[in-house]
Amino acid sequence: MGIELDRFEDGLCEAVKLFWASRTSATLTQTATGRHDQGNRSAVTSGKNMDGFARIVAELVEQNGLPRSTIHTKRRDVTLPGFFRPTKMWDLVVVHDRRLVAALEFKSQVGPSFGNNVNNRSEEALGNAVDLWTAFRERSFGESRRPFVGYVFLLEESAGSMNPVGADSGKFLVREEFQGSSYAERYRLLCEKLVLEKHYSAAALVLSDQQEGAQTGRWRELSESTSIKRLGADLAGHVAAEAALRGR
Repeated sequence: MGIELDRFEDGLCEAVKLFWASRTSATLTQTATGRHDQGNRSAVTSGKNMDGFARIVAELVEQNGLPRSTIHTKRRDVTLPGFFRPTKMWDLVVVHDRRLVAALEFKSQVGPSFGNNVNNRSEEALGNAVDLWTAFRERSFGESRRPFVGYVFLLEESAGSMNPVGADSGKFLVREEFQGSSYAERYRLLCEKLVLEKHYSAAALVLSDQQEGAQTGRWRELSESTSIKRLGADLAGHVAAEAALRGR
């Protein structure tokens, strides 16, 4: 049986629209109740912004052979053991017959202060992966074969994220690929290197302009290697193999 991707691709625009709608809704709710977070924090503290992406990934898993009961998004069910820390909560976890099949993170960033978070996001993504793979090496997940570990990042497409910015490391030269790069290009490089170094099975960067994304769900990619469609195809193949090997 071939892998199924049609509904995954169709759902991407809806996931982007939900992202922008959720941010707006969170901000309006806090304004109405008189509770205000600093800066853009009111738009991100609701925890629902990337739910649309989690939903299409869950549907993809189900379409490719594993039942809904194997897919988890609730807090207590997505908490996995770590190695350098006791536990880590992922955003979506797939467990089949007590075997860890997949773990995914869904992250986002909007302006105007892109520079404030890019290093934190990079360190977080790398640290989470190192922790999980070390726990896997130490058999914290029992008899699980190597799981699929995915990273999906939505970045607001704007002048602030797309224009080149400087980088200065003081006494040593910054790597050439970072010189004159934009924040969007730095996230692309992060995603590519996370996969190249085998920290993630696949890492996707989605760009979306706020106005067009909210109205039509428009989004785009910077490279084929960081395509969310490629992540979906890789995950679908992994899930289909698990379903074939273990049976539903």
